[in-house]
Amino acid sequence: MSPLTLVGVEDGSFEAFEPGQSTLLCTVCMVGGRVEWVRLGRVAVDGRDATDVLLGLLEGTRFDALILGGVSFAGFNVVDPHGIHEELGIPVIVYSGEEPDSPSTLAALRSNFPDWAERWVPIERLGDVYSVVTREGSPPVFFEVAGCTREWAEDVLRASVSLTRAPEPVRVAGIVARGLTRNA
Repeated sequence: MSPLTLVGVEDGSFEAFEPGQSTLLCTVCMVGGRVEWVRLGRVAVDGRDATDVLLGLLEGTRFDALILGGVSFAGFNVVDPHGIHEELGIPVIVYSGEEPDSPSTLAALRSNFPDWAERWVPIERLGDVYSVVTREGSPPVFFEVAGCTREWAEDVLRASVSLTRAPEPVRVAGIVARGLTRNA
């Protein structure tokens, strides 16, 4: 696979259960191992603005695929991967280093948010969780897709790793976001 232009998304650090708090949402665009650009926005902890903030950060950019470091950021600020795919016309891969626990997520949403059903819709709409070994000798990573096939996403995830089993754009976005928010 020739080098793709990939955007990774990850959030910054925050204190759980502190009302009115926000944290950074970081997007990193990479071609191969080279960082092309970094864009930062703020999202409300446990808010409902992650999809809109992300779309704003991606406005006017061109890339081949978006790799999200999960389906929710800043706690339970759920992103709508299918909505992003429909808006931008690009494939979205929802990456996780651990197998998602949908029953626990649903239970947490139900017990903590009056609008839990609305937050659950984008998660449920993702459908099947897949796994792939991205780095020989490492455990598998897990992913869901919007706007692409499982096989294409597997190829993208394998091609996007460098130092770890995580996709490099997501790993770098996490380092930037957490580095800028630590002890902030």
